[in-house]
Amino acid sequence: MVEKVNEEQVAYLQERSKDSLVGLLDITFDELKLDKVVMSMPVGPKTHQPYGILHGGASVVLAETAASVATGLNVDPETKIAVGLEINANHVRSKSEGVVTATATPLHKGRTTMIWEIKITDEAKKLVCVSRCTMAVLDKPI
Repeated sequence: MVEKVNEEQVAYLQERSKDSLVGLLDITFDELKLDKVVMSMPVGPKTHQPYGILHGGASVVLAETAASVATGLNVDPETKIAVGLEINANHVRSKSEGVVTATATPLHKGRTTMIWEIKITDEAKKLVCVSRCTMAVLDKPI
């Protein structure tokens, strides 16, 4: 395990995210620590389902992104990659506009798997979604 966040890795993740689903949904990196990753996403037409509220799938994208980034910060980026293995989500409250914030904290940080709890809250800190994501730590393809 690494002991300190690699600032080059953070810059790499942010740059690579611009032209991905993360960039499309305007997800931002707010706090990146080994045991806490905080990311935010605006709620609006891009993230709505047909009834004009936050799509559960958008919440899951935010949750898995936070868990993926958190795992990535805890492994050697030269030799390892993090990929989602399993995710679940309970959608607790609807949201039609504003911003939601995901906070990922570790439940388990192992050599080959990591499990993260992700709480997604609104601006009033009310719970919108709670998720648990299991990440696999794989050898980086050559």
